[in-house]
Amino acid sequence: MPLALSASWNAFRHRSGKSMLFEIKKARFDQVELSFNLTAAMLKSVFSARKKLGIKITSVHNFCPIPDGFTREEALPDCYSMASLSAPERARAVIYTKQSIDTARRFGAAAVVLHCGRVEIPDRTKTLIALYDQGRRDSAEFKKIRDEYISRRQALCRPYFENTLKSLEELEAYARKCRIILGVENRIYYREIPTLDELGAIFKRFKGSNIGYWHDTGHAQVMQELGINRHKDFLDRCAPVMVGIHLHDIRGCRDHLAPSKGGFDFSFLRPYLSKKTIKVIEAHHPASPQDLIKSREYLEHILE
Repeated sequence: MPLALSASWNAFRHRSGKSMLFEIKKARFDQVELSFNLTAAMLKSVFSARKKLGIKITSVHNFCPIPDGFTREEALPDCYSMASLSAPERARAVIYTKQSIDTARRFGAAAVVLHCGRVEIPDRTKTLIALYDQGRRDSAEFKKIRDEYISRRQALCRPYFENTLKSLEELEAYARKCRIILGVENRIYYREIPTLDELGAIFKRFKGSNIGYWHDTGHAQVMQELGINRHKDFLDRCAPVMVGIHLHDIRGCRDHLAPSKGGFDFSFLRPYLSKKTIKVIEAHHPASPQDLIKSREYLEHILE
């Protein structure tokens, strides 16, 4: 079963794309997702080294390369929001996403993973996670913050979500010409787009298009741990249009652990995956090469 590794695992340890790929190859991976913290110079190095190292690029995480004017540390996938009510910001989000689509086409990748913007309200997800970590998930304070957060988002989301749909319409047309699939990712911060219901609305609007679903195991599990949505509901609703999946383990609400290092039951995913699903291990530091080798063997055993 082919398993790719996200370059988010080691990108910040390297200034050269070639050395980044070499370390990934030493961890026994020959498929890679290009992450959102890579410069144009690093991509040039990756392009020249990938064939020599026998590495296939499966997918690209927007924005790739990083947008102009940002350092690698600043250039998060949310530095420009495609839901923004600021027309210039939304336009930049679309422009730089098109550059990521160009990157995918140039590298022969099948898909681009998208963050689809946010509702501009203060985030309370981290507050809820802090209370969860204190063992206060069932407290009145936790429930009050969560319920008020959900209500506030619902009251204000409409113009932001409409802008996301406008951005996706333009991006879908461009990606279709480039023969690239767009994977809309479920998010960990509840103010971000899309919620579970918004995912349903997106796939209804773009039925039959090249816009599909990108499932993130840790993000969906955090939503379940916080009592916002069940993990299963994301898969039941979106699996028919699933493009790919980010596989990482989770302990409590701490995600991006190497698979087998947390408590998530990956066998739960098996009925929802197909041979065509792009499967990417998205473990972060401090996962070691040995951890990742074990993760791949662990997932191959469970998911096959």
